[in-house]
Amino acid sequence: MLDYFFGSKARVKILKQFLLNPAERYYLRQLARDLRLQVNAVRRELQKMQESGLLISDKAEGNKTSDKKYYQANQAFLLYPEIRSLLLKAQILASENFVKALKQEGQPKLVLLTGSFTGYPQAQTDMLVVAKVKRPKFLELIKKLEQELGKEINFTLMDETEFNYRQEIVDVFLYGILESQQILLLNELGQSIWEKAARQKNNLTN
Repeated sequence: MLDYFFGSKARVKILKQFLLNPAERYYLRQLARDLRLQVNAVRRELQKMQESGLLISDKAEGNKTSDKKYYQANQAFLLYPEIRSLLLKAQILASENFVKALKQEGQPKLVLLTGSFTGYPQAQTDMLVVAKVKRPKFLELIKKLEQELGKEINFTLMDETEFNYRQEIVDVFLYGILESQQILLLNELGQSIWEKAARQKNNLTN
């Protein structure tokens, strides 16, 4: 979908890499390798983005080669918030389509996005799914979503029984997800999951 607005798949991939990881710095061949793009195509896009002001660059100390020129998102660029917001929303739209497909294959109870979907790299996962679904079918849906987004998704899948157990024992991993910056796509467990999380933690500390 974003190809239509931004003109090419290569440009979309590069924009995602920089704007969804604004604190990171990348060099030409690193981007070409990680994004599986031609070096010349990446070079052209980097040049255009730097000329527009969307990217800033500097050379690595003691290295004069052009391939070690590092690029980074320019968060002071006037349109930076709008472009980044569009990229994030496109990810959410694709994930909503994932939820629709998941409902046809199983019984999802909770689908929560965090991590790369919210620009929160500290999160231990990108997606938490509580569902009764056959794992091979679920993996097929995840693969399709990864292809659409152009990136690997770090997901956590569990059934409702495991989710409830992890809540009861105040599982550090689960509570880290519930307390992180997040986007809720589906919740058939009720808002009480956050109330219960807070109550369980209070009982543990008192």
